[in-house]
This record gives sequence, structure tokens and C-alpha cells, in this order.
Amino acid sequence: MKKLLLLLLALTLTACASPTEAPVAAPTEVLPTTTPVVLVQTVVVEATQAPTDVPPPTPVPPTAAPVVVTVVVEATQAAPIQPLAPAATTDSSGGLITVDNTLGAGWFVNITRTKSQLSLRCQLYKEITFKVKPTDPVITEVQFYYRIQDRKSGAIFDWQNAGRMISEVDGTFTLNFNGEQVNADSRRANAWLDYQFVGLSRSGGVVGRSEKIEQQITYTIECP
Repeated sequence: MKKLLLLLLALTLTACASPTEAPVAAPTEVLPTTTPVVLVQTVVVEATQAPTDVPPPTPVPPTAAPVVVTVVVEATQAAPIQPLAPAATTDSSGGLITVDNTLGAGWFVNITRTKSQLSLRCQLYKEITFKVKPTDPVITEVQFYYRIQDRKSGAIFDWQNAGRMISEVDGTFTLNFNGEQVNADSRRANAWLDYQFVGLSRSGGVVGRSEKIEQQITYTIECP
């Protein structure tokens, strides 16, 4: 009995000394409820390689007309070109060849000849008869001059005096010129015979000259 009482007393003291406390739960962590903010940042990144350009379409050239190129080949040595005198005309009534009066240079008119071909050996063209009339009465004498132009090389020889022309009663002057009268140093197989009239006064002074009548008479050695 005594032991039972002691046990109950001990239990009572224990209960008073150590009051029973209910366990305290740890506070629950409250997470923030704010809506998260999403930040968008634009970053410009430099391209390491330029984009490939699309080449423009190749232009189509317009259709052009064909170009014609003319090539002129010059001779290694060309003969000099001499100016041509006005062409002579043929008088059908007498068969004479009439020269343009402008070649008389105002001092001579009615200039004629019988041929336009002269030769050294060919009998058909052995001789030419020239005729001219002065316009100035002071001219009492006419001298006939000639020169040779080589048609192949273009060489021009000096003027030669073939002498006095014969005075006629009608006031004209006449000369028969033979192929053998051409200076031997000037003779060429294919050449021009140019000529000129020189009018003199009674005292022998030169009054006037005709133009140089050039490249109207062909001179050859043999028959053409």
C-alpha cells in the first residue's frame, strides 16, 4: 500500500514539473506570388558574311549591222599625181583636136593639133601639126616649148625649145613637130608630151605665155 502511494506521488510530481507541450509545426515558407517579368533584349549580331547578291540579268546587246572595213594597200612607191589639163575636143569637120581656149591664158585662142599620139619610130604617129592664134597684135613671133613626163616613174624633164612657129596670112602660127625632135635624154617608152606657146614682140621680148598644156599627148618609142 505504501509503495503504491509513493508511485502515485512520484507520477504527480513529474506531471507538475514537466507540463506536456504540444509540438509546434515549423512555419510553412510562403513563396512570392508576383508574376515573373520577362525581359526581351534585341541584340544586333553583325553577319560574318554578306548575303550573296543576286546578279542582275545580263543585258542583251542590240543587234548591230555588220561593219564593213575597207583596207587600202598603198604601193611602196607611187608616182606623183599631176593635175590634168582641160580635155581637148575633136572638131568633126576637119578632124582637128581643139584645145580649150582657157589654156591660152588670154594670150592665145584657136589652139589645135592633128593628133594626140606621137612616136619616135611609128610612122602613123610620127608627126603632129600644132596651130595657134595670138590675141594681142604685139605678138609677132611664137616659140614652141615641150617637155616629157615619164608615165611609169612620174619623172618630169626640163622644158625644151622646139623653135619658131611659122606665121600664116590669117594671123595664126603653125608648127610640124616630129617624134625625132624630142631630146634623146628625155625619150621614154611610155610618156606624156606637154607643150606651151610663148609669144614674143618684134624686139624679142616675151609678151605672154599660154598655160602648160599637160597630159593630152602620149609619147612612145614604138607604135602604141
